[in-house]
Amino acid sequence: MNTTAAIHAMTLALNAAWEYQLLTFPNPAVGAVCLSDNGTVVSVGTHKRAGGPHAEVYALRDAYTLLSGDTTIAGCDDSHRIHDYLRTRHNGIFHTVSMAVTLEPCSHSGKTPSCALLIRDLGIKRVYISVKDPNPAAAGGASLLSDAGAECVFGIMEEEGEKLLEPFIRWQKSPFVFFKWAQRLDGTIDNGTISSQSSREHMHALRDRCDLIVIGGNTVRHDRPTLDARLVDGKAPDVLIYSQMGEFDQSIPLFSVPDRKVYVESSLERLKEYSLVMIEGGTSMFQASQNTCDWYLCYLAPKLGGGLQNMGPIQEDFEVLHAKITDNILLWMKKK
Repeated sequence: MNTTAAIHAMTLALNAAWEYQLLTFPNPAVGAVCLSDNGTVVSVGTHKRAGGPHAEVYALRDAYTLLSGDTTIAGCDDSHRIHDYLRTRHNGIFHTVSMAVTLEPCSHSGKTPSCALLIRDLGIKRVYISVKDPNPAAAGGASLLSDAGAECVFGIMEEEGEKLLEPFIRWQKSPFVFFKWAQRLDGTIDNGTISSQSSREHMHALRDRCDLIVIGGNTVRHDRPTLDARLVDGKAPDVLIYSQMGEFDQSIPLFSVPDRKVYVESSLERLKEYSLVMIEGGTSMFQASQNTCDWYLCYLAPKLGGGLQNMGPIQEDFEVLHAKITDNILLWMKKK
């Protein structure tokens, strides 16, 4: 198989993984692609949630369904069932299949079985890997595959793979903090709902995975938010209200959400106690947290008018890590 096909497959795997960036916390976002012997894409899989099937398992499940015509496990989300079924029913169907994976297949068995062992047992002979697994407990999958006679090719789109993996590496040792805002094409950020329904659902899914949300006191007083994850039936994270003034109307909805801690503090030191932190706000909150944030997430709505305030007078250059275009444009960024 030529390098062009491997790069194309890895691009698909990376894009699939970005769809679930941070949503897999505390696991990394990972994508995988199965290829036929002529380089045709057979299936694409991505890890969606911690405890659920890994990207390789989804890709192998869908490849098996397509190549065999057997739909028994199509749509199955039980890792152990998929592993067991593929091991006993594959009948050599994968002997001409190659894989592209954004992260080295895991060697260990934890909440889910080892992906490397499954790939080995299915007889796949070539695996393209973007990044070696930095987690000692899970690393070694490539060596396991190589010992079984498979060819493992590292470094396919390695720089892009490392960017995808940044949050996972960061939250092993310290909090990963990102700043989120929504704006219209004219830059305005106020006056009513800006983002689309799908963008709001994505944001609520992120809240469900975060253990702390930080928001400015003025925003709390003006918007009277709930800051929960109701659109995805998720859990509500703790809240830190960043404010020099400690008095707030306790009827503001965020204070009545069950199973949540709410802090009102004039510093951001509390962030050190958490692992995944979302900061929401406008200009003042952006400036207050500019030395704290690792990444930035902007939901850009294709709208003009309706607002008065923007993010000025902030001047900042960003590197776009990933962009997704649907009914809104979702931009993952970090400072240059």
